[in-house]
Amino acid sequence: MHASTDLRPHLHRLDPFASPDQADPVLRDFLHRASDLLCDWIGTASKGVPLPTVRPQPAVAPTAAGLGMDRLLKDLQLVMEGAYQPSHPGALAHLDPPPLTASIAADLICAGLNNNLLAEELSPGLTDLEQQLCSWFCQQLGLPEQSGGVLASGGTLSNLMGLVVARTHAGVRDGVVLCSRDAHVSLQKAATVMGLPDEALQQLPVDSNGGLDLAALDAALSALRRDGRCCLAVVATAGTTVRGAVDPLDAIARLCRREGVWLHVDAAIGGVFALWEPLAPLMQGLHQADSITLNPQKLLGITKTSSMLLLRDRSKLRDAFSTGLPYMESPCSNDHGGEVGLQGTRPAEVLKLWLGLRQLGIEGIGAVLESALERKAMLKRLLADDRLLVLDGGLHLLALRPRQEDPSGSASWTEQTRQLLMREGFLLSRPSYDGHHWLKVVLGNPHTTLSHLQQLAGLISQQLTH
Repeated sequence: MHASTDLRPHLHRLDPFASPDQADPVLRDFLHRASDLLCDWIGTASKGVPLPTVRPQPAVAPTAAGLGMDRLLKDLQLVMEGAYQPSHPGALAHLDPPPLTASIAADLICAGLNNNLLAEELSPGLTDLEQQLCSWFCQQLGLPEQSGGVLASGGTLSNLMGLVVARTHAGVRDGVVLCSRDAHVSLQKAATVMGLPDEALQQLPVDSNGGLDLAALDAALSALRRDGRCCLAVVATAGTTVRGAVDPLDAIARLCRREGVWLHVDAAIGGVFALWEPLAPLMQGLHQADSITLNPQKLLGITKTSSMLLLRDRSKLRDAFSTGLPYMESPCSNDHGGEVGLQGTRPAEVLKLWLGLRQLGIEGIGAVLESALERKAMLKRLLADDRLLVLDGGLHLLALRPRQEDPSGSASWTEQTRQLLMREGFLLSRPSYDGHHWLKVVLGNPHTTLSHLQQLAGLISQQLTH
């Protein structure tokens, strides 16, 4: 006797595939109950800790007959109990804020639509939405009319694609990429994936503010020209990972124009500040870039992943990545999504970005950005202490350590202080930077209040006496 292949809805069973003929009441119930679990998990965040001490795990392997609704929800609950909790007011370690409510809903719809951004006929409305939204970002950043972009799964991929486009534009296989020593580690991955030798990525000194040293960049560009070597790109950073520093974009752009070199700006952290006119001066010169990485997930609360690569000349994406899709009809719009980036199959991640931005509005975007900087300024004032060295790159990050400690002393102090803070409900990160360990605070969490910051500053001050 053969197993039944009848996949029609049954009254009390969650079928593998929902009926295309009528709304599935069991699916509706399942999604409601799963949403209840999520709402409860978010709504009780402040009663727990950001990083769970116990991480229960359900069974991994699928069972022979498959699970029903109750068991699936029970397993989901276990996974949630062991998850990092970005909605906790003390979650201040990383660039991972709580999710926007509209973005959560859009992620669900994205999964249900199951459209594929590979080709226009697989995602007709969404392909157009992505192209239009990228154009809107370009317009807000001051890029010219022919600009555009593509969404990507994270800033690492956006940076890689930016450098691939730069190399295609240069018309060579090998060359040098110049960046600061504080540039993101994804550039090392990009060089490896592109098959460049280790010495191709030249990391230059930074100035006292943490930005790329202009004299060092000028000297490196002049040396490459003198030696007849090709500079594939200069990568400027608008928001370094540890101290949130912004490279002098205007001056770097002038040097790149003088040398005829591609300028890629990794603005994964800081680029969103250019969307709000009062804070746009923080990103002065960003509009002069040839390519830009921007990650709305890092501060605006767009659910992961939400990154994009923006190009001054959108056609350069096609030049770098188009292979032809002979099994697809030609697009009615500019390009198939799979022809303007490294990724072929892609989910419609544009939905959560688009709906999240529509929920916030321009004033809401400004409020998120302004409040993050206000929290940073508050905490910096509360931490004012001659015994404490605090690095502030101008964005919503701070790095701190005792001023007089040697490297072993700062390593010990930061480890002990981090453990104390975790016991009190605050999660800070502990990066290694400039020969020392530091505590890093990211102030992008909208649930963190003045009283939380006062408690945090008090605990840190208490540790300075130990």
